[in-house]
Amino acid sequence: MNNSNTRLGIFLMIAATLVFALQDGISRHLASNYNVLMVVMIRYWFFAAFVIALAVRTSGGLRATAATSQPVLQIFRGALLAGEICVTIWAFVLLGLVETHAIFISYPLMVAALSGPVLGESVGWRRWGAITIGFIGVLIALNPGYGVFSPAALVPLLGALMFALYGLLTRYAARRDTTATSFFWTGTMGAVVMTAVGVWYWEPMSNPDWLWMGVLSISGVLGHWLLIRCYEVAEASAVQPFAFLQLVFVSVIGIFVFGEILRLNVAIGAIVVVGAGLFTLWRARQVETTD
Repeated sequence: MNNSNTRLGIFLMIAATLVFALQDGISRHLASNYNVLMVVMIRYWFFAAFVIALAVRTSGGLRATAATSQPVLQIFRGALLAGEICVTIWAFVLLGLVETHAIFISYPLMVAALSGPVLGESVGWRRWGAITIGFIGVLIALNPGYGVFSPAALVPLLGALMFALYGLLTRYAARRDTTATSFFWTGTMGAVVMTAVGVWYWEPMSNPDWLWMGVLSISGVLGHWLLIRCYEVAEASAVQPFAFLQLVFVSVIGIFVFGEILRLNVAIGAIVVVGAGLFTLWRARQVETTD
């Protein structure tokens, strides 16, 4: 991979994290005023339209893109991601953007920890050490002795666990399905599941919030397109560390738009988690290059 492609990939990843941070801010606003299930349902309608439009334009069309030998796995993946989005947006309302993401960024550590039992991958003692340190960082962010066992504190942890499992199942599905096929099932099944659940919670939305809903839906499509382009032009291991910038962007939005406070323990915990996450990414790349 040449340097120019890597630089472009880094730029695209940073752009994607900025878009996703804006998306989280809009989601927090809408979910504070309307039912989370309805908000996610409408967002998925746009997402499904996007993946179907992509499928139609690919070689072989919609039928070829949708073809899979593991439909149960693909259906479960799509439903799992939809559930994770609902849980994480709920956490935004309960804890705010800053504290939710300070805990949610532990998901790469969960991916590393679960890659053994789920994918049969080997996790050495160095990465286990980093995983342990990372979860100590999570405990610091949760402020032990005050809120670590409260339901609100567990919500973003649940979201991170669900997203980590989704990522692992996506890698598992990639052994037999293309990226386009997995992406198609992610959008369409998420839309089906959220419509079945969210339609019962429909409520009127003000005109300004419909505008925000439109921006949210477009940002979701844009963010995924940027990620797709990012992984097309650069190696994942080279650009993945820049995904942690989403925590910075989200913190700025949370503090300056929603008036959230960045507590010292949250900042310290987030730094520990990010450091551990970067080490696991680096170590995974070292292992790949020596194989």
